[in-house]
Amino acid sequence: MIHTPTPALDIRNLRVEYPLANGETLAAVNDINLTIAAGEIHALVGESGAGKTTVGNALMGLLQSPGRIAAGSITIAGKPIDVRTGRTEGIVPGRDVGAIFQDPMTSLNPLFTVESQLCEGMLTHLKISRREARARALDLMKAVGIPEPERRLGSYPHQLSGGQRQRVVIATALACDPKLLVADEPTTALDVSVQAQILKLIRDLANERRVGVLLVTHNMGVVAEIADSVTIMQNGRVVETGSTREVLTAPKAPYARTLIAAVPPIDVRLDRLPVPSEETKITLDARESVRRKSVETGAATTNDIVLNVRNLCVEYGRRSLLSSQRTSVFKAVDDVSFDVRRGEIFGLVGESGCGKTTVANTIAGLVKQSSGSIDFQGKPLAGNRDQSVRRSMQMVFQDPYSALNPRLRINSAIAEPILFYKLAANAEEARLDARTLLEAVGLPGDAGARFSHAFSGGQRQRIAIARALGPRPKMLICDEPTSALDVSVQAQILNLLKDLRDLAGLSILFISHDLAVIRQMCDRVAVMKTGKIVELADTEILFSAPKHDYTRELLRLAPSLDRIFSKGETAASA
Repeated sequence: MIHTPTPALDIRNLRVEYPLANGETLAAVNDINLTIAAGEIHALVGESGAGKTTVGNALMGLLQSPGRIAAGSITIAGKPIDVRTGRTEGIVPGRDVGAIFQDPMTSLNPLFTVESQLCEGMLTHLKISRREARARALDLMKAVGIPEPERRLGSYPHQLSGGQRQRVVIATALACDPKLLVADEPTTALDVSVQAQILKLIRDLANERRVGVLLVTHNMGVVAEIADSVTIMQNGRVVETGSTREVLTAPKAPYARTLIAAVPPIDVRLDRLPVPSEETKITLDARESVRRKSVETGAATTNDIVLNVRNLCVEYGRRSLLSSQRTSVFKAVDDVSFDVRRGEIFGLVGESGCGKTTVANTIAGLVKQSSGSIDFQGKPLAGNRDQSVRRSMQMVFQDPYSALNPRLRINSAIAEPILFYKLAANAEEARLDARTLLEAVGLPGDAGARFSHAFSGGQRQRIAIARALGPRPKMLICDEPTSALDVSVQAQILNLLKDLRDLAGLSILFISHDLAVIRQMCDRVAVMKTGKIVELADTEILFSAPKHDYTRELLRLAPSLDRIFSKGETAASA
């Protein structure tokens, strides 16, 4: 008799419903089947709203009321979940199922030490002594690769780096030897080097501990890097499933082909990224209006250099109570020089803490420079920015929801800076401008009557861009504008920014840690490390022949769909 190993997860015909106010129900997940073997990493992929996180919440008993499991079955390591309650006496979250979430700071209590949080689950579920729990916690810290584990056990979460915090979360998830890990976007907010470390760690844990992993993500590069199999979801249903290599190299479903095609390649630059056919087009009238108004408000200077940064330094430090001298100084930005030309997209790339966002905030006047000079449109910027500078230089932030006032309708949010800078004669004219700008970013003009919460993440980012265009700027500073977006929505936003650059002659300072996005967007790139620019070159030169070791290392570590092909070639040659 052949013994069949018990799968880490077995889902059959799962349906999750949410009741609506009109008496009908919304099927967030509809007829899902999914099996994960012990030691297998299975990626669950799809755009926001596809239902992938709902699947993870359902199997962990974390569905928020009034959501409920309406049909189907879930079995974890041979133990069934009672679909009526979402739980069973035999399965305990934290003991049988471990969870790794996107933001480690929301998973860790800032008031307790790492040791306290690692030992809590073991003391509760494993019924061991505190001494045994501490010894086990130390072993886990070593297993996930945290340096100086004995010292770090006494640290608080804020005293660790982002990558170290995520490692602590992984250690916590493994503390009670679960048979299944649910990793929900575990590397989205991490830089490529830290991301590579976390992905290797998850892969090693699956291999060595035979833990099944459900990896919920929208990053196809991450899927190609570590997943054994993949399921693609759309509107609550599975559209394709299979081995990672089969699905990513030869997708059968039209939606799967579209989703994979939207992934920005790192090996070649495209004029435009493929996007779903339903992408809203910018109307001809909106195009002409944006082009005409950008000409009307053109800069007085004929200099081709819009922004010139020379020897910029930003220092932080502590002052002694007995002296005005700083006792210690940290250089967040150290002797940085570059320029941005008219109509150019200039990229700043590097790990968290390298200083790229500090450079952007200093240019925008949000951070005070310690030394160096910044010239904008031929004029030096010093101290507070006057209205003309603030109008001509606008920012687009990573999180559009926090950048928009939830109490204002979209028309009012976009019209607000237009009225502030007196670019419209009255409120009615400003609202007409807001409608034109909404159409210019690919949204219907009547969308302005709604509030920001009524839009998806990608639509909110379009609205944030429309608001930034309202004052008719000559330069946009985009700080990670697409890092939290799905690949197809990201492709739409990147294409939109290119279109607006071509229409309005905008200069864009584009900040990202995603090297594939940088290659698709930027004309020139500066690579930053520990506050300094270590390499600056035309994009194609930098990606084809990088000179600095750090640049080469970043390119080597960047996850890419190419890994699937290289793995296949290696296997074939073997």
